[in-house]
Amino acid sequence: MITYIQSIILGLLQGITELFPVSSLGHSVLFAWILGWTNIVKVQSSHESFFLAYLVALHVATGTALLIFYRKIWIKLFKGFFSSVKKRKAETSNEKLIWLLIAATIPAGIFGLTFEHLLRSQFAKPLSATIFILINGCILLFGDYYMKSHNVRQPKKDFHIDSSIQHTTKKMTFKRAGIIGTAQIFALFAGISRSGITIIGGIMTGLDYEDAARFSFLLATPIILAAGLLKLPDLFGPLGNGVRPQILVGAVVAGISAYFTVKFLDKYFQNKTLRPFAIYCFSIGAIMLLVGITGVRHF
Repeated sequence: MITYIQSIILGLLQGITELFPVSSLGHSVLFAWILGWTNIVKVQSSHESFFLAYLVALHVATGTALLIFYRKIWIKLFKGFFSSVKKRKAETSNEKLIWLLIAATIPAGIFGLTFEHLLRSQFAKPLSATIFILINGCILLFGDYYMKSHNVRQPKKDFHIDSSIQHTTKKMTFKRAGIIGTAQIFALFAGISRSGITIIGGIMTGLDYEDAARFSFLLATPIILAAGLLKLPDLFGPLGNGVRPQILVGAVVAGISAYFTVKFLDKYFQNKTLRPFAIYCFSIGAIMLLVGITGVRHF
């Protein structure tokens, strides 16, 4: 089972690392391992366990926090969805953007429903998570190098997503949305960041830094929220028996931390790069390898 302290710490990790480009799943695996929570480490890679119910609650809480923070833009996008369905065509920026987000959600959604349990059972382990976090650092460093070598523009003014829908839709196409959405599949591996790889995927398709970051944050909301809502039966079924109070506490912590994390990142990407996160991934990966090799904690 999971204690209240474990639930609070893992909930805090989820809320922060889901949006920072450092991988929430990888951190939950590694922090449970480094703290000696063998029960948590084992169940994270299990096909059926209380941890699945716990993840449902954390995803719902994180997705809800994103929805609340960007509530003004999502209201516009929901209106755009219904108006485009009624007209059977997308004309306005709001209408176009909601369908671009839907298109980008489909690849990872289908792949996740089919292979998430398999990938989790095979790779949600300390050694695998360490290796993938190091790979994530390489991906982020490559993205930083690509932006500099190709003179990818960084925003020079405040990063206000709500006032920039029209600018984003001018740059985005369904092909680009599909590529960015496909890039999300790699985030199913513990250690690969969803936000990092989608930002870089956007840049590689020709978007500038601001548009890539903007689209990544908007795309995170439906994919994270849907991942939780589709599996609510796990939370209210037998897997949640005996741990629902702990799960509720962890979800509240995850939701609050996610809200303040996206508030910080909303400003961070005004003029900052991905390099600090790459350095962090290399550092945490090296430390975990050292811990495992020296036998302080066995992989």
